[in-house]
Amino acid sequence: MTYETLTAPEIHDLRALAAIMIPASATYGVPGADDELIFADIVKSLERDTGDARTALRQLIALSGGAFADLAPERRAEVAARFKQEGGAPLFALNRVVLLCYYRDDRVMRSLGQEPRSPFPKGHVVEQGDWSLLDPVRNRPPMWRRV
Repeated sequence: MTYETLTAPEIHDLRALAAIMIPASATYGVPGADDELIFADIVKSLERDTGDARTALRQLIALSGGAFADLAPERRAEVAARFKQEGGAPLFALNRVVLLCYYRDDRVMRSLGQEPRSPFPKGHVVEQGDWSLLDPVRNRPPMWRRV
């Protein structure tokens, strides 16, 4: 299966948006989502979400009144805040891809105290929680119909 790709102006706006979504932090020593490696992974990983990303970027351009990346930083932050409220499902899909790629980066995982590796076959230790929190789910009637 082949997927469409973003245009150069769309990539430029997406990179500016990614920088606002997850900015770099000197305090924690982590890059932002606009980092060269992370952003390349974001663009490559859009695949089936490219249509939603394109829709979200069109909404962003409409709110910006032009290219989002060309706005002054203060105006960019204002437009991004409004976009966060009005973006809907296309922004949600785009946000998911950005987050998945960001937390896949070795530098980010190390900053969280995690070994940068896949979870299997070694697995990760998960602290036990309060299993009684699942009681309302266990006690509700089935949401499906029996065959």
